[in-house]
Amino acid sequence: MQKMFKDIKNQFPIFKNKTNGKDLVYLDSANSSQKPQSVIDAVSNFYSNEFANVGRGIYSLAVNASEKYELTRTNLKSFVGASDDYEIVFTKNATESLNLVATCFAEKFIKDGDEIILTELEHHANYVPWHFLRKRKNVVIKFLPINEQGDLKVEELEKLITPKTKIISVTHMSNVTGSITPLEEIVAIAKKHNIPVSVDGTQGAAHLDLDIKKIDCDFYSFSGHKMYGPTGVGLLAIKYKWLNDFDPFIGGGGMIDYVSKKDIAYARGVWKMEAGTMPTAEVVALNESINFINKLEKKNIIKHELDLTQLALEKLKTNNSVKVLTSPKNQGGVFSFNIDKIHSHDVSTILDQEGIAVRGGHHCCQILHDVLNVNSSVRVSFGVYNDENDIDALCEGIKTVSYTHLTLPTNREV
Repeated sequence: MQKMFKDIKNQFPIFKNKTNGKDLVYLDSANSSQKPQSVIDAVSNFYSNEFANVGRGIYSLAVNASEKYELTRTNLKSFVGASDDYEIVFTKNATESLNLVATCFAEKFIKDGDEIILTELEHHANYVPWHFLRKRKNVVIKFLPINEQGDLKVEELEKLITPKTKIISVTHMSNVTGSITPLEEIVAIAKKHNIPVSVDGTQGAAHLDLDIKKIDCDFYSFSGHKMYGPTGVGLLAIKYKWLNDFDPFIGGGGMIDYVSKKDIAYARGVWKMEAGTMPTAEVVALNESINFINKLEKKNIIKHELDLTQLALEKLKTNNSVKVLTSPKNQGGVFSFNIDKIHSHDVSTILDQEGIAVRGGHHCCQILHDVLNVNSSVRVSFGVYNDENDIDALCEGIKTVSYTHLTLPTNREV
């Protein structure tokens, strides 16, 4: 483990507490990351000393709040590697960002019988909005398949594209298997056919090297709460041309330029998409999470998480009852497994008694689980606060699961 991560748990107050009388081993960062004290303090300080609504007043508190709000937007553009061709829209989470893209794009550019390409790796957040569209406009959804290792068969993408293909929407990294999508290759193929690409970057933003200018996708959605920031704030990096083409996602205060009884003129740029009172404290505190990640440097975070993933997989391979779902060629700090004849919910429940937090279920990826012919799995995902001791605890916990399950028969389907 790199020295800079040795004492990093001290920056996260939650690790000072016990879970079921045990030290917390948190292995669910793909779901939501824990928060460093600096981020928690930023939320508290804003509400205690600096609170005002943004864009609503010219008094000092309002001006200061608005400046901090916009500073986060500016720093986010640098964080994701966006050029001036991109803008950052604040939403309440990545799910809302993905819904914004699906809804606004479909309104202008999709008609009955058109086609959309997704993948078998997608989280429900990048499938359900397109399914809504399928119901409204009778569009066709195609799925780029995965191979036996769990990686996308990008070589089959051209076969799926037809003159009716209007958009391709893909994940940056699977939240189940950790498989990393070759986005530049997919975007290059899409551009040959003048097809825009939307990316679910929920896992990628916090855990992968990210340069959306280099990727050159049209939309990149992600969430603050998965990158050591607050809940309640999502992000959409969107090429400016689409802001001009799209109508507003929702209407209300803050997204207008002029209102009369006969007509309304909308605000320009990102403000057209930010109606109503925004999560101001969360946006301001998100800037601290960016600072936190930048101080550690992404390259160090990536290496740390990959080292832990490889070590964990090596140790789990020595347990014949553990079956890892896939073995992607390019993998981030996430993987999922099952234990013979034990349901994932039982595994996670028993591990919880040992202070170990893992996710059991289908992880909002039922299509992928269907493809892999399993009904659920146990997911392990790493963050900056994890270390080798956490992996040892997991391996010992799995032994406890196997022993406990022998004495507690279950009727669950596995």
